[in-house]
Amino acid sequence: MLKRILVPVRGDGMGEIVLSHAAALAHRHKAHIVVAHCRPQPEEMLPYSVPLPAFARKTIIQQASELSDQEEAELREKLHELAATLHLNETEAPDGTRATVQYIEEYGRMMDVVRHNGRLADLIVVAKPDRDRNLGTNTLKAGLFQTGRPVLMCPASSAPTETFGARIALAWNGSLEASRMVALTLDLAEAADAVTLLTGGKGEAHGATTEELLAYYQLRGVNASVHRFEARRPGAELLQRAAETGSEILLMGAYGVSHERETLFGGNTQAVVDNAEIPVVMAH
Repeated sequence: MLKRILVPVRGDGMGEIVLSHAAALAHRHKAHIVVAHCRPQPEEMLPYSVPLPAFARKTIIQQASELSDQEEAELREKLHELAATLHLNETEAPDGTRATVQYIEEYGRMMDVVRHNGRLADLIVVAKPDRDRNLGTNTLKAGLFQTGRPVLMCPASSAPTETFGARIALAWNGSLEASRMVALTLDLAEAADAVTLLTGGKGEAHGATTEELLAYYQLRGVNASVHRFEARRPGAELLQRAAETGSEILLMGAYGVSHERETLFGGNTQAVVDNAEIPVVMAH
């Protein structure tokens, strides 16, 4: 079962959306949530390559530290209120019998906080990147490329239902990324009430077939159905088909080609990241 969920947060206003999705899954799996707040080092607030007298450096560092203390206190208070609203028990010693949460604070860059805490998480939950404001892209990339764990991306427009996780769709083409995603999300599939395999085209040469994936799932008690489609733009079509099947989560392998190439020239994963209106679990 899914037992440890990492939720990296910062003061970007997305904490409630991300934590509510994590809480819904935590209740379904009796999992423990680790909310990790990324706090910048006071020295990082100093102007880059600008010489400053010692008293000025000391003043800036002190003010930055005081501001961080204030932001941390406000964020913790809000998260405590959210935990109560979401019926999460706060503890640092979870026993796996109920949904629990704890808060930790780490200094450094967000990508380093995600890398450190994410490698022993069963799932990392992040906000959908806001490319216009340049927010969240590095967090998503760190989860996908630096931890080896699945990442749940939550759009701001989504809100989890009481049955969140009961109906999932899975994008399947037999690729290495898709097969890795299947292995890393068995807990989600086994706990779901309905699993739909979305598949189109011929798939990857010498890759596993849809029928072989059905047999693989059946060995684990997962009875999945198949929804076939043909599309010139598979990324956009996956989102539409997932919505048509009533799925609350889309599972997919991510960035079969490089992230930079997909960002520049377009690709199926980037199309999903940019346009998703439902939560998406990705694995690389």
